Amino acid sequence: RDSQQADTERLSRWKKWRRTSSKSLKKALSEVKGLSSYLVLWQRDIHSIEGKFGTGIQSYFSFLRFLVLLNFIIFILMFSFVTLPIIISKNRIFNSTIAYIAPKNIEVNCTIYEPSGNKGLVYFYTYLQDLFSGTRFLEVTSLFYGYYTVDAVWISAMRYNLPLAYLLATFAYLALSFLWIIKRSVEGFMQNLVQDADPFQSYCNKVFAGWDFCITDPNAAQLKHRSLQYELKTDLQEEKLKQKIAERTMKEKLRIYSLRIFINIIVLAILSGCFYSIYRVTVFSQEISNVSIRNDIRTDSANLLVQYLPSMVITLANFIAPLIFSFLIRFEDYTPAFEIKLTLMRCVFVRLANIGVLLFSLWGQIFDCGTDKCKPCGYNYKLYPCWETDVGQEMYKLMIFDFIVILAVPLFVDFPRKLLVTHCSCKLIQWFGQQEFGISDNILEIIYGQTICWIGTFFSPLLPAIATIKYFIIFYVKKIILIHARKPAARPIRASRSNFFFLVVLLIGLVLAFIPLGVSIARIPSSKACGPFRNFNTSWEVIPDTILEFPTGLQQVLFGMASEAFAVPFFIIVCIIMFYFIALAGAHKRVVEQLREQLVLVRFDPTFLLTRERELQ
Repeated sequence: RDSQQADTERLSRWKKWRRTSSKSLKKALSEVKGLSSYLVLWQRDIHSIEGKFGTGIQSYFSFLRFLVLLNFIIFILMFSFVTLPIIISKNRIFNSTIAYIAPKNIEVNCTIYEPSGNKGLVYFYTYLQDLFSGTRFLEVTSLFYGYYTVDAVWISAMRYNLPLAYLLATFAYLALSFLWIIKRSVEGFMQNLVQDADPFQSYCNKVFAGWDFCITDPNAAQLKHRSLQYELKTDLQEEKLKQKIAERTMKEKLRIYSLRIFINIIVLAILSGCFYSIYRVTVFSQEISNVSIRNDIRTDSANLLVQYLPSMVITLANFIAPLIFSFLIRFEDYTPAFEIKLTLMRCVFVRLANIGVLLFSLWGQIFDCGTDKCKPCGYNYKLYPCWETDVGQEMYKLMIFDFIVILAVPLFVDFPRKLLVTHCSCKLIQWFGQQEFGISDNILEIIYGQTICWIGTFFSPLLPAIATIKYFIIFYVKKIILIHARKPAARPIRASRSNFFFLVVLLIGLVLAFIPLGVSIARIPSSKACGPFRNFNTSWEVIPDTILEFPTGLQQVLFGMASEAFAVPFFIIVCIIMFYFIALAGAHKRVVEQLREQLVLVRFDPTFLLTRERELQ
């Protein structure tokens, strides 16, 4: 300090002022950064949860906050580039108008779309029914695809290409989601890689660095003790099981492999049963709904129940299948860690594949051309004049029903169970005890809803707004449940591993969402009676149609990049770069292994470093 003060005294006034100003600026920025932390959504709530229940449960609520922010940004994106231009033009703000282009070479029957809005005096419960089903008055709002039947918007002298904006906004929200998930998962992957690198290192981490110093609650501290004890027991069991596996005879191996094959056949049969049930229920629901709409039959709760049958069956399958998988996995004789991973992956597959089966069933009805019903338009235009809106309504109903179930379970299951356990001394009730707050189950629940949102946003552009409100409410519901109705799981998972696993599952959901969206955009004929793509055979055709408006030189460049002459060399170069990085990673891995071996030698032989130093000299 004395040396620095002496140096400062020798400086000129200008340099002294610059140094003082730099220190003041750094201090001010530090204070602003500290104050800005209070503006982060749920910062105090998440810190409070972390202090009472540890980092494992905190990671779930942080993940929920991430989805709220992601859906809010997707909503801003879709609203700004798709919904807002139409609102501006319809209200003639900034001297704006809407341009309609008459469809060419299309039969008149394909262009008829008359949404059945509420006409005359209707009962209040009818509005509620329409609100839950997304039909009638809600069908003609900006919530669904059919509202955006606009070819261009003129704002002053500028032409806004709405079909192109609609498609590019879809690509943008998918790319944004993908890049954001990848960015967040890289950190978790690095931590997970370091922790799983060496069993001995994992053991040292648990013994010397396993305690969570964020915990201040005595009950949470006791739970953490049990958690560490469980993890050490699990590690010992895994080592014992590995030794047992190594000592298996050929007869034992044959028996266990046969049993696993048999159990996997049962799992496939359960999955097939779930998928077939969803398919049959979706077909039945669509047939009854179409008869009601065609004959204008305004039934009450029975019609609403029929419309929600697919959502109810999917929810039931999502509840029953994981219970059966958890029971069957016990007989497959895997390690405890692999049991958890395999069960979770099976549950993920059930939840996400159910959505795919629902869409497949819907497309089967929409493009049912058995008696040339869809020959003029390419789809069944009589029952589905605007099929994108019908798909959007199904995604909307899935979202709403999933939200209702998430709210109903605490109200009708968790809190009554808590009251019974607290005030009833019956041995059976005490044996059941409080429901555990399972992190993995809750994560799969919200990832399922997020996958619905990704798929449904193309067919219902404002669905991310509903998802944002839904996850916002779920945060407080889950917080109340955690504090008042449930207890933390006796077998929690580490925050670093859980964060990485959550993001991997979310990435799987996003990749699966690409498939139906890609098929809908590139392969399936777009509706000719509604939507921004009614003048195109498919939604994708707006891209080459827009490129044709560019200058000739730019057209040749873009079409050349899309040709095989460019794609094949590009693919070869990418493969060469990929193989280079794989080889580099392999070399780094070998170096790390050598360094590890040297560290072991140093631990047992202190003279190794001296010998190594002489060799280098």
